[in-house]
Parts: sequence; structure tokens; C-alpha cells
Amino acid sequence: MASNKTKHWYDYLWIWTIIYFALGFFNILFAWLGMIDFILPLIFAIAGGNKLFCNRFCGRGQLFWVLGKNCKCSRSKPAPGWISSKWFRYGFLAFFMTMFGTMVFQTYLVFAGTNTLRKAIKLFWTFKVTWKWAYDGSVFPDWVAQFGFGFYSLMLTSTLIGLIIMALYKERTWCSFCPMGTMTQGICKIKARKGVENHDVRRES
Repeated sequence: MASNKTKHWYDYLWIWTIIYFALGFFNILFAWLGMIDFILPLIFAIAGGNKLFCNRFCGRGQLFWVLGKNCKCSRSKPAPGWISSKWFRYGFLAFFMTMFGTMVFQTYLVFAGTNTLRKAIKLFWTFKVTWKWAYDGSVFPDWVAQFGFGFYSLMLTSTLIGLIIMALYKERTWCSFCPMGTMTQGICKIKARKGVENHDVRRES
């Protein structure tokens, strides 16, 4: 039986994920656009106290669903419990933010003139891949491009991890330990707790 579910514009944001990586492949400066996926989830969580971005607007999660469910690229098997456990989620978040901090530090070194621009990306934070065709100079200083190479590495690596996990287990297993999802969930819990405390204070007064 065909689904009667109405499609909305945000159901096609998985296309944005493909466009993002395609643009970054040819010009690394477009990697900066990935900051949208970093900033918006936090704004939604802080302002609204919810994970609306993760549930509705995350193009990467949608891509995993399209490839896994619609294209039958997933085994659709339950993932081991430890993948969604608290210690793994927060451990992976700590590791991810450490790698992000290292990337920002490398950008700073180029900004300060200590290091020169490295036209390469790192896959899985280990394997360096030359990416010289993606940048041939611009009106921007080299540190802008260096951030692009580092951020593109981060985005590509996390997407590849998500694709591997998608193939092995359920389509959106990545979402259960996504660093942004973990952060927004933490923010929502804090806001909910403060809301309860403020409500109790008003009742007592």
C-alpha cells in the first residue's frame, strides 16, 4: 500500500548533504557551510529546548535513511547496546571535540604564520589525503582555507562512519551517538531541569 504521508520541503534536505560534499570537493572554502549543521542544532536546543533540528532538519540523518531504507543499503539490524550507552556517547563527544579543537589549533598556527597551509584532508583523523585541486588561492587569507580543509575532514569522516554504521545496523544508528545530538540532548535536559526548578519555586512562593 502506498504511503499517504505528505512530503515537506525539509524531507529533501538530504540533497543538501550531497551538494555540500560536492562543493567542498571542488572548492574547499565551501566547507565553511558545514558550520550551519554545527550552529543550528545548538540554537534550536537553547532557544526551543528541543531536538527539532535532529529530528526534522538534519540532512545527513535523512541521507542515511534514504540510502539505508529506500535504496536497501542497510541490514536494518539492531545495533549493540553499547553504541547508544551513555559512556560511549559522551566518550565519543569528548573525542570528537578534541579533534575539533586540534583542527582549530592548526588553523590558528596558520593564522599566526607558524605553519603553512596544508592542502590535504584527514580521513578518520589518521589517513592524510592530498586535496590540492580544491584550493588555488583566493582573496581570503590561508587560515580560512586551512579551517576548510580541517572542517571538511571532520564532516567527511563522521559521514563515512555514519555510512558504515548504517550498512551494518539500522539506517540512522549514527544518530544515537552523533556528537551534535549528544550535545543538544544535554542542553534540552538542562533546560527541562531548570524549567521544573523554576516551576517549583513559583509554587512555593
